[in-house]
Amino acid sequence: MTDREFLDDHDAKTAVIVMTSGPSTPQRCATPFYIGALLAAMDAEVTIFFTMEGVKLVKKGVPDNLVAMEGGKRIIEFMRDAKSAGVRFHACNPALPGYEMVKDDLIPEIDEVSSGGALADMILSSDKVLFF
Repeated sequence: MTDREFLDDHDAKTAVIVMTSGPSTPQRCATPFYIGALLAAMDAEVTIFFTMEGVKLVKKGVPDNLVAMEGGKRIIEFMRDAKSAGVRFHACNPALPGYEMVKDDLIPEIDEVSSGGALADMILSSDKVLFF
């Protein structure tokens, strides 16, 4: 597929980005939001689903103090760029207790706290699924 063919494809698209990376691997924590914002800007319906260590990334205070590379912008800024582009954020409810977290610990950018079943449904119904 050429770039021109891709740009002419205006059918509705959906993508889910499963975010399993978290504060222990900050170098992996900016790109999913950048890609999500890019896809949303191309009219895709994009959801980022935080699970495993990814839920630690949506704990209040964590993304405010985390950068992917020294001197880079904070992860919360990448997250807000994605939100501004229309990306939806879901946090995995079953993962929260494993990191001693509750819903009140989550950043306000989270749209929904969802089940593993919701993630399974998203994976099966999305056009594209990416894992970070």
